[in-house]
Amino acid sequence: MAPRVLISDKLSPAAIEIFKRRGIAVDFKPGLPPAELRAIIGDYDGLAVRSATKVTREVMEAAPHLKVVGRAGIGVDNVDVTSATHRGVVVMNTPYGNAITTAEHAIAMMFALARQLPEASASTKAGKWEKNRFMGVELFSKTLGLVGCGNIGSIVADRAVGLRMKVIAFDPFLSEKRALELGVEKVELAELLERADFVSLHAPLTEQTRNILSRENLFRLKKGARLINCARGGLVDEAALYDALKQGHLAGAALDVFETEPATDSPLFTLENVVCTPHLGAATAEAQENVALQVADQMADYLLTGAVSNAINMPSVTAEEAPRLKPYMELARLLGSMAGQLTAATDGAIRAIRVEYEGHAGELNRRPLTAAALAGVLGPLLGAVNMVNAPVVAKERGIEVAETTHERSGEYQTLLRLTVVSDRFERSVAGTLVAGDKPRLVNIKGIAVEADFAPHMLYVTNQDRPGFIGQFGMILAQAGINIATFHLGRSAPGGDAICLVGLDGPMPEVVLAEVRRLPLVVQATPLAF
Repeated sequence: MAPRVLISDKLSPAAIEIFKRRGIAVDFKPGLPPAELRAIIGDYDGLAVRSATKVTREVMEAAPHLKVVGRAGIGVDNVDVTSATHRGVVVMNTPYGNAITTAEHAIAMMFALARQLPEASASTKAGKWEKNRFMGVELFSKTLGLVGCGNIGSIVADRAVGLRMKVIAFDPFLSEKRALELGVEKVELAELLERADFVSLHAPLTEQTRNILSRENLFRLKKGARLINCARGGLVDEAALYDALKQGHLAGAALDVFETEPATDSPLFTLENVVCTPHLGAATAEAQENVALQVADQMADYLLTGAVSNAINMPSVTAEEAPRLKPYMELARLLGSMAGQLTAATDGAIRAIRVEYEGHAGELNRRPLTAAALAGVLGPLLGAVNMVNAPVVAKERGIEVAETTHERSGEYQTLLRLTVVSDRFERSVAGTLVAGDKPRLVNIKGIAVEADFAPHMLYVTNQDRPGFIGQFGMILAQAGINIATFHLGRSAPGGDAICLVGLDGPMPEVVLAEVRRLPLVVQATPLAF
């Protein structure tokens, strides 16, 4: 059955055509009331939104089949990302489609603020000619301080350098090399506040950035500085900003975003030195088309191929990587599932999970592979766990996750080894790919075992003694259970041995009990993949 996508906000018709052209069933129903959205969302695999639809926890709970939420825009304030992650739903945004538009709006706001254009326009239209009232300032040679220098901030920097401004930037993720390429000086926030004539905000709203321009920081700005915010309203203490403007500490502010939106009433609206627009940063025809096309392509890629682009809550997998990574992700999942099922059978609390990569596997994008392995381990223990929520679930449960790459050459061209450490034991399983894309188990607890995975298997550890295989086979034969594959391994003659049997169907409990009663059996655990 083809995946189904609901578009619940106004998107370009071209986005609808992208879904249809790629074989995805799509319904366009903008403006749904929350109750109606909850009533129908259970039928869909994907949900495409802009900013009007609120994707709440209640919406997530009503959507058992939902796999992806695509936000046509940068901010995901209207999506409960935490609930989505816990339910294993990928949340994507489109950080590039409106970057130029938003950057241009910030530059336009800076010009408007520097030359008092809105006030001058209103005065002139009112029949006044107050030429001497509106004395502006040049941007030439002024210092622009960027708080955030990512996709949008870097475009603003480029435009400002073209205006012959001096650009300084505070961004913990900005490298010295990138700063040099952009022609900006990387500084700490305190220095930026002291030096900047204009400050433009281009940071996401997180717990770390909320109120980054607090009352203290607003009054640390040099006297006469001007503020532009086209990012997120919560970055600025609006009450403190009002005081700083009213007292003349700041010369002006240009705001496209507000802490509460729609912003229909604010003390800031009473000040002449404040320029306001109603969140127009991405409001151009080009940007609306770009983000709609981008979100449709991203969602279609994920639903059809597993490619993940611009996800908020899971590692990215490009469309080019997805086919190559798919067999490795399946191997990681199977190894994790085996370790998880064996751990669940022994009631051990997991303390740590280690994933090691050798050979070709070490050259890949490993974050999705590790996420797949974690999902495999935790699924048998906790139920609804997938690549999206597995890293979060592991962190919440205090499970230490380690990822290691080995450059050493070994017996296999590629090898994944997964080790689970519990409060009772440490168990490792390792696997490789044969014929390019077929997962194969090659080692369990240090014992070499060459075995293909089957939908139903029985894992038996026993003491290596003559006669065991005959007794074991007799029990299965008398129960009418057909053996599809049979794999053996042992640590040493007469030592610990492993028997891994592929079956045509699930192992009946009564037969499993007989196997467990065999004198040499240490453990017998049915596995399902």
